Amino acid sequence: MNKLYKVALSFICLLSASISQAQEKELSISSKTNSDKSVTLTAEKTSPGTYTVVLNFRDLNNSSIAGDPIYEIRHSNDNFLTLSPINKDQGIGYSYSYSYIRGKLNPKYSPLFLYALPYAQGKKVRAVESGFLNATYFGSTTPDDWKAYRFYTENADTVTAIRKGIVVNVSDIYDEDTKDLKYTSKVNTVIVEHADGTLATYKGFKKGILVKEGQTVFPGTALGINSITNERYGISLLITYLKSAEIGAAKKNPKETKSLYGFITPYFCTTENANGVLTNQKYYTSVITPEIIQKEMTKKEIKNLVKK
Repeated sequence: MNKLYKVALSFICLLSASISQAQEKELSISSKTNSDKSVTLTAEKTSPGTYTVVLNFRDLNNSSIAGDPIYEIRHSNDNFLTLSPINKDQGIGYSYSYSYIRGKLNPKYSPLFLYALPYAQGKKVRAVESGFLNATYFGSTTPDDWKAYRFYTENADTVTAIRKGIVVNVSDIYDEDTKDLKYTSKVNTVIVEHADGTLATYKGFKKGILVKEGQTVFPGTALGINSITNERYGISLLITYLKSAEIGAAKKNPKETKSLYGFITPYFCTTENANGVLTNQKYYTSVITPEIIQKEMTKKEIKNLVKK
């Protein structure tokens, strides 16, 4: 007789404060025993984008899995694993828990990809390299590859996407004035997943973000208005990728573990430098060329753009 143990659930999301504060689980896993006594595991998502799931089988009888129990989930209702019985006349006994984290594990990306600045064509901004502020989510010590920028404008201004991607997370809940604060974690955030699996996190919007989860954005697409902190208008930007799936260790000792995410030093197109890494504290002027806008567009998207 098929002996089905109670499934224990666990989950963890480490990318941003907006994710950790979500009231609804972004991903859940269910299991189903099929007529041939195999067992199918299905993932359901409430949030768009790619997730990495790590399974922990505390008990598995009359079946086995090959390799590391790490799975990429891109779509909801994804049947990502089927367990087959070794003895086809008996059922499978199993007990498992799981953890998940946003991102595609070790994606292939080009470190030389050219991005637009996060402001409209012709806007002049000051680029400041940000210190390591998010230890809760990336580890207690500064990663060796840490790179994040704060882009300041003279007045409140529209923040735009730096690259084509899918909006996978929007946190638009804070409306208090923070101009007198030097730093606060209570900021409105947009996360965009790019085609190569990298993630752009924009932090510091006024309430009233202009995009929705699941929306496709392009270089120059308006995301929202930058907020004021420490009497300066600006937005924080960092580009990351998931480099480790050791979620359990991070959950047990969040202050002692290293970052699960790698950080990318981006190349930007500006009037001052058509393709280069930004210098701290310098001013740059945004350039969003047709080539940058159309670089990752499909033929249909380019055709629709020409019609406008």
